[in-house]
Amino acid sequence: MNSYIKRTIVKNSGDAFEEVEDSIAIEQRLRILVNGKEILSMYCTPLMIRELVVGMLMSENIVKGKWCGEKMSIIYGEDVSVDVPVDGDISIDDAVITSGCIGGITFPKRASLQKIDDPFRISSRKLKEIFSDFQKMSDLHQLTGCIHSAGLSDGKSILCLAEDIGRHNAVDKVIGYAILEEIPFSGKMMLASGRLSSEIVSKCARWGIPVVGSRTSPTSLAVDIAEKSGVTVVGFIRGDRFNVYTHPERIT
Repeated sequence: MNSYIKRTIVKNSGDAFEEVEDSIAIEQRLRILVNGKEILSMYCTPLMIRELVVGMLMSENIVKGKWCGEKMSIIYGEDVSVDVPVDGDISIDDAVITSGCIGGITFPKRASLQKIDDPFRISSRKLKEIFSDFQKMSDLHQLTGCIHSAGLSDGKSILCLAEDIGRHNAVDKVIGYAILEEIPFSGKMMLASGRLSSEIVSKCARWGIPVVGSRTSPTSLAVDIAEKSGVTVVGFIRGDRFNVYTHPERIT
């Protein structure tokens, strides 16, 4: 599935105008159905759809019962439709629209965060090196300028990278990929291109990811959740500097 289109635009520089070809990220509606009944609708970049749906359904604990991410059907058309076969119940009564760009969805009443006691450590040098690699890998962002990225690292290399118009979607794609590939979350670090909201930090805390790092800043509620759940939050990772907001003992 294409993730961007080419379009002729008019570009201005000083007093000069010229027609140039530009790359524009595709934004498409995703319809999520369970046993043929639509339960959610959202907008996303039509890449890693299976991973996105698995990551969101598992993180938010929407489905109660047996289901398999490999068996969901995905139909690409004007919208992207995903039908998930489930042997059990679903519940979305407490869904709220989050602070995420294009409107993320989360289910805060279901959150039950355990204190993370993970011995994972990473040096400041290696953290900067991995984050630099992460940014260089974000091809769609470099092409269009309007895409968020998320990645998962074991402190040595980047195991997965996902891109999407939504910050939460990119994180859900990474989580879904790890679930499908049976990659454990202990000893891992979530990388993000956008601000660290409470929802993103909560997602990482639910899965026991000990470190979350971004090129921008966390919100006050994100810091509060990270402090209580044992997540190390690192912000403003840019060049040779960064800020550690919680549990700095993991950064050496």
